[in-house]
Amino acid sequence: MLALASLSGAADADWARAGAPHADLALLGGVALDPDSRAAARDLVARGRDEFLPDDPLAFVDAQLAALDDAPVRAGMNVRSATLDPVREAAAVCAAHDAVLEINAHCRQDELCAVGCGETLLRDRERLADYVAAGSDAGATVSVKVRAEVDGVDLPATARAVADAGADVVHVDAMDSEPVIADVAAAVPDSFLLANNGVRDRATAWEYLAYGADGVSVGRPSDDPAILRRVERAVDEWERRRGGRGTGLDEEVSG
Repeated sequence: MLALASLSGAADADWARAGAPHADLALLGGVALDPDSRAAARDLVARGRDEFLPDDPLAFVDAQLAALDDAPVRAGMNVRSATLDPVREAAAVCAAHDAVLEINAHCRQDELCAVGCGETLLRDRERLADYVAAGSDAGATVSVKVRAEVDGVDLPATARAVADAGADVVHVDAMDSEPVIADVAAAVPDSFLLANNGVRDRATAWEYLAYGADGVSVGRPSDDPAILRRVERAVDEWERRRGGRGTGLDEEVSG
């Protein structure tokens, strides 16, 4: 499976449609949902980063997903929140569109971490599990985007915790630690594992797939059709070589 990974301020419905010919899943966002995360996003914009800051974030999520209801790609929305209730509300919106809710435990910007968003959740496993359970209880397919190389964080143990809480997908930014994918795969054998970071061609995609990932995601170059075509071919060839064996989530994610 090939996914398009969220890019703050850029990954919208138009971006997803452009990549749809090559991908099975497009994760839009990230979108800051609650007052604290939105204040942090405004601070990020002030120092030159791109962020989605609509007046009504839930209405924005609904409108963006509605724009993809007839698209040939499964949609998802990456969200950030310092509080639980907006995650539950966003999950209900995602469920209504048969979209994936992706909980962002990944962003490392100081402004977001200071209010308890992003990778701060990796150090607060119980709160992260609560977010996952809320999303799952609201009826959404839940993905959790996590990051490797965070001091003091046992990533396989964190992956087990979110899987136990109801996460369907664990989406790992491996950073410069590609073998961590094998450790996470061993920890959550029943979850769908997406690997991210540096996926550009057959060599980079196959490395993650060989470590046990069920699929890969393309981030920054997700608007480059040439790269998407290369990765799409690589994933298809890998699937053919393993005899076309898939998982239930392969079918669910791709629709």
